[in-house]
Amino acid sequence: HKGLDNRERESFFLIITSAVSGRPLSAQERARYAPDMLPAMSALARRHDLTHLLALGLKNNGLCGEQGKELDNEMFRAAFRCEQLEHELKKICGTLEKARIPFIPLKGSVLRRYYPEPWMRTSCDIDVFVREADLDRAMEALSENLSYRIGEISDHDVQIYTPNGQHIELHRNLIEDHRINQAAEVLAAVWDTAIPHSGWTYWLEMPDKLFYFYHIAHMAKHVDNGGCGIRPFLDIWVLTHRVPHDRDKREQLLADGGLSTFAKQAERLTEVWFGNAAHDEATRRLERYILYGGVYGTVDNRMSVRQAKSGGKLRYAWSRIWLPYETLKTHFPSLDGKPALLPLYELLRWGKLLFCGGVTRSVNELRINHSIGKERSEEAGRLFSELGLHEQSGNEDART
Repeated sequence: HKGLDNRERESFFLIITSAVSGRPLSAQERARYAPDMLPAMSALARRHDLTHLLALGLKNNGLCGEQGKELDNEMFRAAFRCEQLEHELKKICGTLEKARIPFIPLKGSVLRRYYPEPWMRTSCDIDVFVREADLDRAMEALSENLSYRIGEISDHDVQIYTPNGQHIELHRNLIEDHRINQAAEVLAAVWDTAIPHSGWTYWLEMPDKLFYFYHIAHMAKHVDNGGCGIRPFLDIWVLTHRVPHDRDKREQLLADGGLSTFAKQAERLTEVWFGNAAHDEATRRLERYILYGGVYGTVDNRMSVRQAKSGGKLRYAWSRIWLPYETLKTHFPSLDGKPALLPLYELLRWGKLLFCGGVTRSVNELRINHSIGKERSEEAGRLFSELGLHEQSGNEDART
């Protein structure tokens, strides 16, 4: 992130860590901060949805200066967002329980309980997982009982909206086949190992080792797609330092899913940012990629990775013009088991692009692909080799 120098970055992460851990900064650590750092720190915090934690850390350590009221407002906004999401989550859980539909809340809905205060872990939506066989019933229950509006339905999830505009993702799978190493194979055991939430019958939860694996796999998916932001690394710190766990069981699942290397590198950067670990070349490379990418990643981050995996600009461009069978069948399920029809479905995809507004997006992607320099592509190749994510993903977005 070009807006912060090394001293500013170090101070930023010290303040965020202080906010979540509750440990006050030492006199030496407070002395590292200067008020003229705040604009650059605030810009980074906004980019990664951490403004409320920056505000809390500054306030708890007496570093507010003249911005005290503004920082209070940031925390109030985060708390209000959290209350809205928690209110809707309770309604969803009650509705699915009454309809006797097994379900598993995901991501922030679970992670919030491990933070000192739930509002410290912000989310932009509510993620809930149901069995594929129960998907239609779940959509019907939420639509009829809560007046939720059903939006786009994909092979991965269903977009749903509450009357007051809250966003819900109803997941039909945890991660797509062939997406991130062998993650899908490990996560296939979710329903066999899920345990009931206290006092509930159909509200289920993953055991710790599988929840941690899912968190790492979901991170890897977003890193592979351009970036995941700082927040998932802070989640790792919380899951490691604030949640009782069996490290060996977590590591065994990571090994089974081919994510040991990625997890190790992510955990190393976590300890650099929120612990006392020192940077090395690999963590600095990952830091540059993550800080640049923001919460949702960037297209040029993704393009640099795809070039490195495909073997150059031309090969990547060709791979986006003609998608491989494994990729295309995830977006056209009727193609599954019929590889001879691949050319027909390629034409169908291009027809959708032409008539559904995807051409501009595709042309822009190819333009960015052309603009990525060789040095950046090579750095992305080194990064993804270090992360153990060097294989080409099998589920590119068929819309672009």
